[in-house]
Amino acid sequence: MVSVSDLVVRYGDVVAVDGVSFEAAAGQVTALLGPNGAGKTTTVETAEGYRRPSSGSVRVHGLDPVGDARALLPRLGVMLQRGGIYPSMGIGDALRLFASYYASPASPAELLERVGLTGRVSKTPWRRLSGGEQQRASLALALIGRPDVLFLDEATAGVDPQARQLVRAVIEDLRAGGACVVLTTHELDEVERLADHIVIVDHGHVVADGTLASLTASDDAMTFVTAPGIDVDALSKTMDGWVSETSAGRYTIALGSTPARVAQLTAWLAERDLSISELGSGTRLEDVFLRLTGGEAS
Repeated sequence: MVSVSDLVVRYGDVVAVDGVSFEAAAGQVTALLGPNGAGKTTTVETAEGYRRPSSGSVRVHGLDPVGDARALLPRLGVMLQRGGIYPSMGIGDALRLFASYYASPASPAELLERVGLTGRVSKTPWRRLSGGEQQRASLALALIGRPDVLFLDEATAGVDPQARQLVRAVIEDLRAGGACVVLTTHELDEVERLADHIVIVDHGHVVADGTLASLTASDDAMTFVTAPGIDVDALSKTMDGWVSETSAGRYTIALGSTPARVAQLTAWLAERDLSISELGSGTRLEDVFLRLTGGEAS
């Protein structure tokens, strides 16, 4: 559904995207991750038709997002992280307005029900909605044209746990219905829950591309959580394996979690009066992301 091949995008002398290639399939959620400035937003904007490639190509449904925009736009849904709505307009009116742009739109009333914005909230001006309500409203607007390719930017940012569950359910329904969903987010737990396919971009390059299982597969890693800032060099010598603090208080040991090694670890921590709140084997997506980019997802 979405094919990006050797994409290069320049802003003057700055190369924002430098040879990015990946594909996003129908009936799947593809998560595009990367630290600030990695090039993922520029990549998505090019796929949406807002920017022209400097070189390489982007095809959505086999069409050029810029040259074939008239044919392609009715099939796309775009959820912005913020903005895009008249500040004084209620979401119900906005949905009805946007529905008028499509030949066969979804029902505004049904969408409001689907995202939990019925009743008084549907008439509230956009500027007076909470951040979470604005996120749900943006999702509804992205769905009004019944798109089969959706670009969702920070779909669960700023929403409460109940709304988060609702947004997840909508995304899962879209996938089950055969839509191609391209999701950009900094919330790696959302990616672990939702993504069928993960692409990590850093400094304009794809540094990882695969399923969650393939990216985190590891037979020789043990992870644990304790106090931040422990002496990883000393622990590395005790464990006879490289230890790193992948985030504050979360550590990875580059050797397997056999009973003997677990005993070594717990004894070392006990000697220093350090508790352990989590212990596991394999590698988490966060560990992979930080190892590859050295930054925070965004």
